[in-house]
Amino acid sequence: MERTILHMDLDTFFVSVERKIDNRLENKPILVGGIGDRGVVAACSYETRPYGVHSGMPMKMARNLCPEAIVIRGEGGVYSEHSKVVTEIIRETVPVFEKASIDEFYADLSGMNKFYGSSYKMAQELRMRIKKEAGLPISFGLSSNKLVSKVATGTAKPDNERKIEFGTEKTFLAPMLVKKIPMVGDKTNQILYNLGIKHVRTIQEMPVEMMSKVLGKNGVVLWNRANGRDDTPIIPFHERKSISNERTFGKDTGDTTRMREMIRAMAENLAYQLRNGEKLTSCISVKIRYADFNTFSKQLKIPYTSADHLLIPQVEKLFDQLYNRRMLVRLVGVTFSDLAGGNYQINLFDDSEEKLNLYQAMDLLRNRYGTDKRGNAIVSWGTTIGIANISSMGNPFNGEPPIIPAHRNA
Repeated sequence: MERTILHMDLDTFFVSVERKIDNRLENKPILVGGIGDRGVVAACSYETRPYGVHSGMPMKMARNLCPEAIVIRGEGGVYSEHSKVVTEIIRETVPVFEKASIDEFYADLSGMNKFYGSSYKMAQELRMRIKKEAGLPISFGLSSNKLVSKVATGTAKPDNERKIEFGTEKTFLAPMLVKKIPMVGDKTNQILYNLGIKHVRTIQEMPVEMMSKVLGKNGVVLWNRANGRDDTPIIPFHERKSISNERTFGKDTGDTTRMREMIRAMAENLAYQLRNGEKLTSCISVKIRYADFNTFSKQLKIPYTSADHLLIPQVEKLFDQLYNRRMLVRLVGVTFSDLAGGNYQINLFDDSEEKLNLYQAMDLLRNRYGTDKRGNAIVSWGTTIGIANISSMGNPFNGEPPIIPAHRNA
């Protein structure tokens, strides 16, 4: 049976939500992101594109390029709620789907022809239902695999649809610039450009061995993608509601400095897990269990974020509010809940480009150097203060069971 993979993408999602809330913003240039000069553009309307504006660029630069643009700070919680509406519609309609980000979805429609007459008709009906019930523009691409469908969606935008017939994937991709292929970043694109490779057709005409020599294993993957081949499976969506970490002290303690260091280390590594899984949290809680086994917790609602410098102070503040008994403590714990999916972002509506780059560099070091011989994170607050095994280097949102149990002895 031929695979039929649907890719759906909510067009300029943040901007579309803002326009749904305030229709006076229709057809006007919109920038969503950090409102300060050092902020970052989280999303921009199509009206700003001719000026050279794009997501991820410094807000100051975007405002200089398009001075008439309306700048909106944005609210992650509002966008998450609108995303949930779309997610539920898709959940009710298709047998298997993957939520790739807050505004992007894949669905496996293989074999659905027998129920709907055609998978394309099913995709069309789903798109129209989302537009009607969620009130948001959405585009889709339909083909035999995830890669081609994603690229097809990009060519269909804005607010449209495109089907790539089985067997025409290679022809469809051939005239495109290489950078249109997912996985081709600026560095890879520059390497290929220096070799005179600008269009996908050139890669299609090259032997795979040559691509392997240039880019190693990634070259082989890229060659297959350029030829329209991709067997990446749909990862069924199971939304995780929270992540947490608890530590039981080897001996009951009243050392507040030690306890604060412990919760700080836990908060830091939970924040890293959020970023690694492209998630944000809007609710944090701290738990204390005393020597008599009485347990108390306190939580706080916050704007969506996954940034250490925003989460750790709040966790420490909750601990200070909670710890008010003259008793020894047996256990402390930290939980991040009310999670929202999304592409890599760290309080994108507030943070500067420099701060974003700092977090990316820190996480890159963690990913690269991982753990020491005893399994401890090399780049970690917990490691610097001598707390062993405080961190989990995995991605808790990949559907796999955790490598390290949430409850550990300290």
